[in-house]
Formats: sequence, structure tokens, C-alpha cells
Amino acid sequence: MRKFECVVFDLGGVLVDWNPRYLYRKLIQDEKEVEYFLTHICHSSWNECQDAGRPFAEGIAELVSKHPEYENLIRAYFDRWPEMIAGAIEGTVQILRTLHERRAHRLFALSNWSSETFPYARSRFEFFEYFDGILLSGREKLIKPDPRFFRLLTERHGVEPRNSIFIDDVEKNVRAARDLGFEAIQFTDPDSLLARLRELSVL
Repeated sequence: MRKFECVVFDLGGVLVDWNPRYLYRKLIQDEKEVEYFLTHICHSSWNECQDAGRPFAEGIAELVSKHPEYENLIRAYFDRWPEMIAGAIEGTVQILRTLHERRAHRLFALSNWSSETFPYARSRFEFFEYFDGILLSGREKLIKPDPRFFRLLTERHGVEPRNSIFIDDVEKNVRAARDLGFEAIQFTDPDSLLARLRELSVL
């Protein structure tokens, strides 16, 4: 049985319920139009560029030049970004809180997140204080599943992958962590995560 010293959490989709649809369903009446906008205009690949460190002003200017008819909706992506967060995923937060209170494992966050929008979430959720370290892609200019982002965590904080658990909702990120030696768990819901952590004798 492996003995684990660290637990590493993704943030969006694991601890924070973030989805741009929460905003755009307010701004666009037709659900098909919402999906079109988020698939063809402010799509995930475009958003990942901001997660990787590109300033929102630059990303927005690029899209507005290509799609001027969507200017107001494009600008809302940053101007009304807080409305994309529905709240915390409470079941996962309780798991994190329990780990923090027991103090048997070091806790880290490794997240694809823009450094421009993260301060809002940081001020909203007290559970960020439970982490021994938080690495943001937007700050480090590295993004999962790039192995260099994981290695930055291991080097900066002395995290040994073989003794660490990594939790993420995105399959490609889980695979990347597993390839580096982490015990990697793909997050689907808090109950399943809790059951797996119990199997691993972490909780």
C-alpha cells in the first residue's frame, strides 16, 4: 500500500462550480445560440490562451476584430466573469476541509486559471487558505496537461509524485499526472472522490 504525503487538487470543476453558461444564459435567450457562441466565438481554446497567461484585453481585442457583431457578448466574458461561478462544490470542499483539519497530508492546488480572474475567486472562497501552495497556469505561463507544469509543482514544493494524489475533472490532465507517477483520480462527484480516497486510506 502506497503511503501518500500530498494531495493535489484542480480548482474549476472540482472545488469551484465554474461554467460560462451561467452568464451567457442570462445574455442569450436561445440555448442553441448559447452553445454556438461558446463553441465558435468565445470557445474553450480561446479561453485556454488566457489561462496560459495571455491578457484578457489582448484576447478580447482579437475576437472583437474577427466578430464585431458579437462585441458586447465578447466583452462580457471578462467584464461579467464573476457571474460564471455558481458557487463552491460543497462536497469537495468538505473533503478538503477534513484533510486540512487532520494535517496528515500537504495540500496543493494546480489549476488552469487566468491570473486576472483568480483574485475574485480567492477573495470569495475561504477554503483557498487550506492549501500549502497554489500554482496557477496564468501566473506560471504553463498549462495542464503540459508535464512542465506538474514538474514545477514537484520542484518548487518538493512534491514526490509517487507519494502524491492528483485530482482533476479533465481526463487528459489525469493521464498526464498518471504518466508522471501520481496516483491520479478523475473527479466526477464528491461522493465518488470520497470513496476513492477511503480506498487509498487517505480519509
